[in-house]
Amino acid sequence: MASEFSRTSRIGDQLQKELASIIQFEVKDPRLGIVTINEVRVAKDLGYADVYYTVLGMDEKPEKLAENQTALDSASGFLRRRASQEIKLRVMPLLRFHYDDSVVNGARMSALIDDAIQADAKHNPEDDSE
Repeated sequence: MASEFSRTSRIGDQLQKELASIIQFEVKDPRLGIVTINEVRVAKDLGYADVYYTVLGMDEKPEKLAENQTALDSASGFLRRRASQEIKLRVMPLLRFHYDDSVVNGARMSALIDDAIQADAKHNPEDDSE
């Protein structure tokens, strides 16, 4: 049970909440879209934190995703400083941002499954009566 609620996971959860709030209300970069922080994984030595994010409505636009990545990378110092004011830690981890494409992949896989079910229903109409 101790590993279920480790210190790094608690810090990651708190960082996720704080970063989401700071990005939404305080970062004024025009390159930045509507960012959702999906997960924060903190290293055991608190040296760095990997921040996984998605951007609303920009999933099919690689140039916009690159702009968002650049904006987040350039704001990482500001975000780290603001997070350190809210979260009392001796060492605030360096923030490394990664685009999380699992949501897009999940939606694509779900659409493929739905298409396969519909195609199967067209080929086997007698199975629908059961």
